[in-house]
Amino acid sequence: MAQFSSLNRLIFQRLRTPVQRCLVSTSKKNNDTVAVNVCNSKTSDKSQEKNWVSYGYEYENKADDRRAMHSIMFAGVTLCMVVVGFIWAYAPDYNLRDWAVREAFLELRRREAAGLPLIDPNFIPAEKIKLPSDEDLGDMEIII
Repeated sequence: MAQFSSLNRLIFQRLRTPVQRCLVSTSKKNNDTVAVNVCNSKTSDKSQEKNWVSYGYEYENKADDRRAMHSIMFAGVTLCMVVVGFIWAYAPDYNLRDWAVREAFLELRRREAAGLPLIDPNFIPAEKIKLPSDEDLGDMEIII
């Protein structure tokens, strides 16, 4: 837990501090111009090694930069992808699609064993079906 609080501290500290810039003049070099070093580097020789490139979380300390990168990658990959994928894969069937398919196969097996047709032609009694009259249909084409 202390690692995440130090990560938050590093991120918010980085957001508050401005980005270090080196101003370069493109004017013609003559006697009137003076070269001034405006880069303010606070790094020490201990924290900066040869050819070290920051991950973008902490520009002054290699250990804090690596710690922040590993924490964010752990949270992003492990928590987001693995945990969410696990929950999605093992979530219950809310639309009951698996249940409907299982019940259909059980009903087909039962009807085959009983010698009944697979689909009953009188599933709905004919008395309950109300069809429109010939007058209501008029010239409409009936496709069966």
